[in-house]
Amino acid sequence: MSSFFYAIEDLFVNILFAPLDMLRFMESWWAANSINWLFMVIGSIAMVYWMIQLKIFNDNGEEDKTSTSHTYL
Repeated sequence: MSSFFYAIEDLFVNILFAPLDMLRFMESWWAANSINWLFMVIGSIAMVYWMIQLKIFNDNGEEDKTSTSHTYL
């Protein structure tokens, strides 16, 4: 059974994460952090889209703003 887990370790460490190791040892900071920049751009686009959708629903008055969980809310 331990050879099964060693095979999983070998798959991830030597094959699937090999491109990330290549990025880790690059000399350029900007290229090494390209995946981080990509995720930040995707997150920013998603946040802007979400805010636009919230504004659309708020302007239409479709949001249910009644509080039913607690009386102090």
